[in-house]
Amino acid sequence: MVNTQRLASMAAVLGLAVVGVTAVPHEAKAWWRGGFGVGIVVPPVVVGPPVYPAPYYYPAPPVVYAPPPPPAAYYPPPGRVWVAPHWEGPNWVGGHWS
Repeated sequence: MVNTQRLASMAAVLGLAVVGVTAVPHEAKAWWRGGFGVGIVVPPVVVGPPVYPAPYYYPAPPVVYAPPPPPAAYYPPPGRVWVAPHWEGPNWVGGHWS
């Protein structure tokens, strides 16, 4: 018979050893550089439902390098205006500055 307590303790020790070996810093390798196993290249397989309808990518608008807008023009307040002599109803108004 197999002692379950002894089997459980051996599995725990083996699990800790595997975690310890995995946690040791080492050189990072991608899967296409032989990262899994000894020279066995196994690309990752992604399984998922097909995408319907297929995505359509609209072209990006052209990039426009426009110059910045000109600065706002500053115009000083208008000066005084000469008002010519004139009649305002029955009254004569002589020429004057506004």
